[in-house]
Amino acid sequence: MSASAAQLHGEHLDLPLVVGVDGSEPSMRAVDWAADEAVLRGASLRLVYASLWARYEGAATAQEFGEPSEEVMADDIIGAAERRARRRQPGVKATTDVLPEEPEHGLIRESRSALAVVLGCRGRSGVIESLLGSVSVAVAGHAHCPVIVLRGSHDNQAHSGARGRIVLGVGSKPAGSAAVRFAIEEAVLRGVPLEAVRAWRRPLHEPRAHPLIVGQPAHVHEQQAVEAVEDALRDIPSGLRVRRRTVEGHARDALLAVSREADLLVVGARRRRGHHGLQLGRVAHGVLHHAACPVAVVPEPA
Repeated sequence: MSASAAQLHGEHLDLPLVVGVDGSEPSMRAVDWAADEAVLRGASLRLVYASLWARYEGAATAQEFGEPSEEVMADDIIGAAERRARRRQPGVKATTDVLPEEPEHGLIRESRSALAVVLGCRGRSGVIESLLGSVSVAVAGHAHCPVIVLRGSHDNQAHSGARGRIVLGVGSKPAGSAAVRFAIEEAVLRGVPLEAVRAWRRPLHEPRAHPLIVGQPAHVHEQQAVEAVEDALRDIPSGLRVRRRTVEGHARDALLAVSREADLLVVGARRRRGHHGLQLGRVAHGVLHHAACPVAVVPEPA
């Protein structure tokens, strides 16, 4: 780990990476990913199983074990996760726990003392995917730390360094944001470029700027997007390679497009006064369900 990387996350050294496991292969790939991340950060792993997850999994988990659901024991699931972590990274420090409660409640509570929460998500269709996805969205929407969700339908993305870049979705208030800091930290730790993306849209009633007008920005909204990206990157550490991109269109579509070439997509979620926890907007909700790479949702202070 470089000196700059150690400086970036030194205040979090005592916090573990929490992984929610449920016995499924997607959750085990999340264990792999988190074990790699723990080694990068010099952190420990905390593997937790919410014993009421069966309400969401039903017979799906039992089928993977080849046993009736009542015989799928929490100790078997958590033990398999610990062995998986140690096979992936033999030197990683790992602890385990079984939470006798609903997964979203237990994981949100765990997030109070975690460096990040890592979850796997199945690539199923229909009701099963909807219910499992609701756990990821609930945790990402109310956690007190970053939540990283790995889509199960993109198996090759469960490994660190597959694409060689971290992508940051630049929000409306990028200066000093937690999402920006998290994305910078990830890029520094991995030694890869950071790509900052900001989408912009022209109001429907505005005509396009005339291409022959010289000395004027192509469009005021595009210029604002450029300025937002520059604002987000004003405190980047020396030596970090940075790519800046502004895209005309919907932010969700722009981020989904770049996710196909990213190791991790980082977006922020802002607390709203008078609301409990975080309220995920359409952009964060959309990328959680459809991104082609792991997604980190980072809570922003009010």
